[in-house]
Amino acid sequence: MTQAIPPLNALRAFEAAARLGSLKAAATEASVTHGAISRHIRLLEDWLGAPLFLRHNRRVVLTELGQSYLAEIAPAFQRIARATDDARKRRRRKSLHVNALATFTVRWLLPRLADFRHAHPEIDVALTTSNDAVDLAGEAADIVIRGGPDTIHGYQTRVFLTETRQPVCHPALLENLPLAAPSDLRAHTLLHSSNMARLWDEWLTHAGVPGLEAAGNLVLDHFYLAVEAAAGGLGVAMGPSALIGADLAAGRLVTPFPDLVLPARSYCAYVRDPMRNDARIRAFCDWLAKDRPAPIPSETPAAGDR
Repeated sequence: MTQAIPPLNALRAFEAAARLGSLKAAATEASVTHGAISRHIRLLEDWLGAPLFLRHNRRVVLTELGQSYLAEIAPAFQRIARATDDARKRRRRKSLHVNALATFTVRWLLPRLADFRHAHPEIDVALTTSNDAVDLAGEAADIVIRGGPDTIHGYQTRVFLTETRQPVCHPALLENLPLAAPSDLRAHTLLHSSNMARLWDEWLTHAGVPGLEAAGNLVLDHFYLAVEAAAGGLGVAMGPSALIGADLAAGRLVTPFPDLVLPARSYCAYVRDPMRNDARIRAFCDWLAKDRPAPIPSETPAAGDR
């Protein structure tokens, strides 16, 4: 059953007048007239059936009832003020906007993001993906994750993950068509990513079999799809070491030539110079560089370039 309480304006007028010891000062604080404060207090006294103040020329003194009443309602107003301030702060709290490459986001960042949220529940993360240049993506993002390290005017660069690339395939594929040497790839289908069209040619040259012609070629428009196709047994793909650790650990992929790897650009966090000391940004960048085991990979395919 709802309990009846006096009008809030009357309570506020009483609390201000009691705290300031003056109806005029209470009126100034509330940006109302002296008469309005007097009417609110008389209304409250009518509710209670007894006077709350002893009126003197320019000041007011609490009666015994007024003192006991103030002792109860003043802490309530303080709690309301604190709760309101906290609510405003939570409303004003900005998300940490991170922009990263799509394949990196799906295969590395998202599976690990729960760890960051557990460590920093006070930081909200807004995550987007694109291939835009760092300075373009950085107009809206607090942290931009791209390859590097590159020197970009106005940005701090922090390397947090190194990478190499090498052939990968499903282990069952090798049961029918073993890969004892790079030349054995002639019997396989090579899986290509259209945005890295020269990657297989570079590796074959590095492996000593330049110009090798495979039994087939399958071109996919994104790096992620090529790796997923390899995990599905469709052929042999060039796998990025930083993004396939969980697949190797789970046995979804194997590396037939573990000693034949191509160096690749590292993953870097790019932060605008004015934001480099922001506590949220520093916490996220420190977390990116933290050594952690690879989680179980998601089976859900994703769109977007690496």
